[in-house]
Amino acid sequence: MSGQFDVEFIERENRSARFVVRGLTPALANGIRRAIIADVPTFSIDDVRFVENSSVMFDEMIALRLGLIPLTTPLDDFEIGDTVTVALDIEGPATAYSGDIESADAMVEPADENVPIVELKEGHHLEFEADAVLETGKEHAKQQGGVAVGFRHLQSVTVGDDIGEFDDQEPEILRGAIETDDGDVVLTDEFDHDLTNRYPGKELTVEDVPGAYVFHVESDGSLPADELVLRAAETLGARADELHDAVTA
Repeated sequence: MSGQFDVEFIERENRSARFVVRGLTPALANGIRRAIIADVPTFSIDDVRFVENSSVMFDEMIALRLGLIPLTTPLDDFEIGDTVTVALDIEGPATAYSGDIESADAMVEPADENVPIVELKEGHHLEFEADAVLETGKEHAKQQGGVAVGFRHLQSVTVGDDIGEFDDQEPEILRGAIETDDGDVVLTDEFDHDLTNRYPGKELTVEDVPGAYVFHVESDGSLPADELVLRAAETLGARADELHDAVTA
């Protein structure tokens, strides 16, 4: 698959990324989106064994909250179905946070330390042991490392003549990214999503760039955003190879 598409990152942070891919069909663009959400495995707390819970919350409510805490996921060191034991033991008065969870493996731990679990009053005690399981988002939504994944057409902007002296320039609202006459890709939030802020007093023509899409990916912290994208592309490639082998066998 490499070499067929042109990929350009325009924003690349640990938990968010925006990039342009050229040479896609809408179906393949949506396939990439779905792969990021459903095909990349992450660790998530699954089976919880309570030793004591005298808090104001039922066991089931706390277990639900635990399942939604993102855990760091070093994919090269584990396989789907692997488990890591985590535990917590805390007495009130205190608030139990995700950072209080201890893991049997230092590579798998809460991605955020300040996710509240439950507030414990004087005399309350919460102690449990649990299994964090490596699975994909297609098995359960709590395993989805991509919490916000979307794409839209890259749009090209052609700047024309000045508008008439007495003509009003209506706002030109765009979302995502634009390609300028010079071939530069610019995020629309740089001009508050209103193209007239970037080109005041100019006639503007906006068109979709054929086969070019802007992706926006946000990670829950289990994996860096760019690794989510890379792993998703690998799963698509593996499925394409599997289909090719099945057809040609």
